[in-house]
Amino acid sequence: MLQACGQTTKKQNYITKPSSMENSNSKPGNPYYSNTDTTKINITDAEWKKVLPEDLYEVSRHADTERPFTGKYWNTDEKGTYYCAACGNLLFRSGAKFASSCGWPSFFEQENKNSVVYKEDISFGMKRTEALCGRCNGHLGHLFDDGPAPTGKRYCMNSIALDFVSDKSISENKSKNNLETITLAGGCYWCVEAVYEQLTGVKSVVSGFAGGKIANPSYEEVCSGNTGHAEVVQITYDKTVTSLDEIFKIFFTVHNPTTLNRQGGDVGTQYRSAIFYKDEAQKLAAKTIIQDLEKAKVYDSPIVTTLEPLTQFYKAKDSHQNYYQNNKNQPYCQMVIQPKIEKFEKLFKDRLKKK
Repeated sequence: MLQACGQTTKKQNYITKPSSMENSNSKPGNPYYSNTDTTKINITDAEWKKVLPEDLYEVSRHADTERPFTGKYWNTDEKGTYYCAACGNLLFRSGAKFASSCGWPSFFEQENKNSVVYKEDISFGMKRTEALCGRCNGHLGHLFDDGPAPTGKRYCMNSIALDFVSDKSISENKSKNNLETITLAGGCYWCVEAVYEQLTGVKSVVSGFAGGKIANPSYEEVCSGNTGHAEVVQITYDKTVTSLDEIFKIFFTVHNPTTLNRQGGDVGTQYRSAIFYKDEAQKLAAKTIIQDLEKAKVYDSPIVTTLEPLTQFYKAKDSHQNYYQNNKNQPYCQMVIQPKIEKFEKLFKDRLKKK
């Protein structure tokens, strides 16, 4: 076991739970931590003691060693990237990790020539090669010549000296960052919801209320026309698949933006045509498409769609969600919603979700 990474340790147990760390370039309390900055760090031992947890400080700065088979990464095989837990430096990819019997996470190759540096270690009557972080010079473990092909090397690391970011979490974060929401009122929310649920790139459509003067209104209160709310849908979409411009084009295609407080037989301020913007970018995009439509004289009458800041969205009750799909045989669905869907499917047939 000593031939691996074992040394006499000041602390006999460094068992820690895997972190849920995101691919971030900062750590609370550690201003030197970054996953992207490769600038060398040269600070005092006293400063490291201030910014590192005690167990990591002992390993990274005093070359202590965690007990074998206790670290969080010694037998994991999840795909991702390993960083220095002290400074965030990129060290290894999971593709270079292999199963070994030593009880510590083992790699056959470092990420790049600057990731890990070495120095001779003659402590405890042995001659070994100590592996250090190439950015902060923190102790990681040791390097041996008994690893697998193609390098024949075994980087025997302390789990506590590593941070891991999974490829899955990075992908999820990217997907999350690609999502955007817009809130639209185009008459009965059942009609608008049914259309956008079919658009490629739309992740969810939620029916509800916005633009009123009381909190948590009921459907019946909104229908009275006294609350000031409009029936709306809040659309969440993937910006890499569809766009706000396309969503607005569909909006002005499937409802009539020239009838004040009315869509067909649905009459009242709750059925007004409105775009509830959450920021200035959405407001500008809405103003632009309205100006373009009016300039092109697409409609015989002026557009009366209002632009209103989104202050609060209230979700409608569950029985009003996905209403068309759940009630296709209802007369309202067949006579009012179905024609709008057919119009959308005809004009935007290339943008329909695949069934």
